[in-house]
This record gives sequence, structure tokens and C-alpha cells, in this order.
Amino acid sequence: MAETITPQGVTVIGAPRQRLRDVYYQFLRVSWWWAIGWIVATYLTLNAVFALGYLCLGGVTNARARSFWDAFCFSVQTMGTIGYGSMYPTGVAANVIMITESVVSLLVTALATGLVFAKFSRSSARVAFSQHAVIGPMDDVPTLMIRVGNERGNAILEATIRVAMMRTEHLKEGSIFYRMIDLKLTRDRSPAMARSWTVLHPIDAASPLFGHTPESAAKEEVEILVNLVGTDDTSLQPVHARRTYVDKEILWGARHADVLSEDGAGNLVLDVREFHHVKPTLPIDGFPYPRPPKGS
Repeated sequence: MAETITPQGVTVIGAPRQRLRDVYYQFLRVSWWWAIGWIVATYLTLNAVFALGYLCLGGVTNARARSFWDAFCFSVQTMGTIGYGSMYPTGVAANVIMITESVVSLLVTALATGLVFAKFSRSSARVAFSQHAVIGPMDDVPTLMIRVGNERGNAILEATIRVAMMRTEHLKEGSIFYRMIDLKLTRDRSPAMARSWTVLHPIDAASPLFGHTPESAAKEEVEILVNLVGTDDTSLQPVHARRTYVDKEILWGARHADVLSEDGAGNLVLDVREFHHVKPTLPIDGFPYPRPPKGS
């Protein structure tokens, strides 16, 4: 059993220890810098281990006595199948180490090649989510709005999005329950999602957000979970993206700034610089979000 911390910041106690097979999935999830660094560190560490063997048992011709550097260089030449010829093994012990290192080199090279290929061929989404989810009027209906966009500039085919709300509930039995409720969207599918898509959830009487205020949302620790799946139209690989908005990232009485406009010739202009910007809105009678400050 072990204690781990998930990407969501939740500490897990008592989970089974990760198996060696799980390292593969961790490798696919880390950044390229970490992956390359891990491969280089493993390669150098293995060479250092075999260098210690050559240093202790000797038998490397033209290597200086008690020189770890010479032993390390000979190990690198052996593992890299370079073989300059200036140093070579003599004696049974050195040849046994050399044969062992050659076999390990073959296995490690095959493993590293497979890992790099798997990571390189793994399709990853470059989906942008607006910095804030906003709640404001849409045709005089209070609406939760989340802006999603594709940073690559191509299209994500059959993009499907799901939005759920998590909140903390205190049950009558006295226990705490973290409830997840799906939010109904006006449109949850896009045939070809490109630069921008605003996801809408009307807050009507059937909505779990109905009657909430910024204060009650903070008290119940409301979180909005957004999950998008689709197919990249270039690689034809499935892509996944997700985003979580905590109560402090939900702006009440606001809407996203317009990204589409027309130029003087009547052509549409998409200004992605406005993607994360928001503007205050006037309150709706009977809906509890604050009035925007004067001069907004």
C-alpha cells in the first residue's frame, strides 16, 4: 500500500503500489523533456554500473589503472557498439561483463525505441478552455457559458462535450457526500469543432444551479467538470481534453467577449486574443448574481 497524489490534488491513502507495467503509462503522460531525461539518465546509470564492474575486475587493455573515466568510456563504447579499438577486453571476467552489457544494451535499446515511438505516435489534443466559466443572460435566460477552442487550427470531428457539476452535500445521516450531476446542454456535439465553441447550459428550474448564488456555490464547493472527446481530422486519432472550474473560477454576471466580428468588407474576423476575456452583464430580475461595477 502507498500514499499518492492524483493530478486533481487528491491524496490517496492505502492504494496498491504501482507495478512495473504502470511505468509505461507514466512515461506516456510525462512531458518530452522528462521522457528524454529519464532515458538519458537510465543510459548513463547503466554505463556507470558496468564501468564499476570493469574497474573492480580489470581486464580492459589500454585503460588506466583505477581510472573510472576510462572504464566508463569503454562501457559507453561497448553499449553503443562503437568499438574504436583503442580499448578492448582481455581475460574471462572482462569478456563476461562485455557480453552481459551487450545483451543489456540490446534490450534497453529496443525498450527505449518502443517507448519513444509509442509516445511520439500518441495523439494529444491542444484544446483551449476559457480561463473562467461565466454565468450571464442568454436571451433573458441565466446561462452557464464555457468557451472551448482548438489551438491547432484544424478541426476536431464529431466533438462531443459533457459538463457535470460536483458539490458537497451534508446528508441527513450526518455524513458528507460528494455528488456529481450532469448538466444539460443546449448542444453537446459539434460536427467539426474549429477555433471556438461556446458551450451553454440554461439555468432553469430543472438545473442543479438554479437558485444558487456565488456564496452558496462557494459554501457547497461547487466545481464544474468539462470533458471533450473527438477525432483529429489530420491524424484521425481520438483526442481527449478536460478542464475543471472551481467556484472561484466561475464568474457570475459576466459573458465571454466576442471573438467574431466583420471588417469593412463584410468578411468575418476571428480575434483569438479575446478568447479568455469576459465582459460584465446586467442582472436578470429574480436571478441572484451581483450587478457589475459602475463604469464597466
